[in-house]
Amino acid sequence: MNIMEMNKMKTIEKIWFSEDRIFLKTEQGEMFSRPLEAFPLLKNATELERSTFRIGKFKDDIRWECLDEDIHIDSFFSDAEPKPNPIGEFFSKYPQINVSSFAKQIGINKSLMAKYVCGIKIPSEKRKKEIQDGLHALAKELSQVEFV
Repeated sequence: MNIMEMNKMKTIEKIWFSEDRIFLKTEQGEMFSRPLEAFPLLKNATELERSTFRIGKFKDDIRWECLDEDIHIDSFFSDAEPKPNPIGEFFSKYPQINVSSFAKQIGINKSLMAKYVCGIKIPSEKRKKEIQDGLHALAKELSQVEFV
């Protein structure tokens, strides 16, 4: 049995948070954690919002209905740690821009966009250009706002 098959057999028993990490304990007794930077919606959520989740029917995913966030158990098996990057730095500088809404507006999956922002995934040059063009379009739209 390979590592992917072994990981597929793991099921979630418990989830909890520290100030900057999410922790998962499997029913098999293993513990995993990830930095909250890997899940920006959870990072920016209140303690109450974070605590309002349900473990899925097959015990391999977690759902936060109030945040419209889903995390699969496989997300905890990645060795990738967040790395500083220009996209993440931009959204940190302008937290008033909702990453999920922006991703939807430019046609990028919100989970994938969150991974770009936190530095777990590196976007291609083409994708960087799409993000940049989307930000420029937003800036242009905002610059034309007039209150009469």
